[in-house]
Amino acid sequence: MRSLGLDVGTKTVGVAISDPMGWTAQGLTTVRRQNFVKDLAALKALADEHQAVRWVVGLPLNMDGSHGPQAEFVEDFMARLAKICPIPAVYIDERLSSKQAQRSMMDAGMRRDKRKAMIDEQAAMVILQIYLDRERYQAQQAARDATD
Repeated sequence: MRSLGLDVGTKTVGVAISDPMGWTAQGLTTVRRQNFVKDLAALKALADEHQAVRWVVGLPLNMDGSHGPQAEFVEDFMARLAKICPIPAVYIDERLSSKQAQRSMMDAGMRRDKRKAMIDEQAAMVILQIYLDRERYQAQQAARDATD
């Protein structure tokens, strides 16, 4: 059961995919935004191709945790996507995910031009990995609680 992670922006949508076991996230692609119809069709095609069971979407909250215009844009985008691809969406606080992705690529010695081309895909990977780690931790906690 695969999940697709999304980093939705005004120019691109970074996409990541989980492994079948839901342990790790890998970068998949970056969709260059054209218009809503083409953008949504491209994402639906990816979900269909990979038999995704959920979207894990970065929600760009303000630093104080409130919803700003960018978060509203992402929620509107996902509402439109849900109309043509009705799989559940889980929102993850994406504050600083791009910075974390940037630092990871810098630590790996990636050139600046390559980092710029991959930042959205890598941010989607960070968002998805946060979700996968949280789900695994919660499952482990539930198992421990059940044996106590």
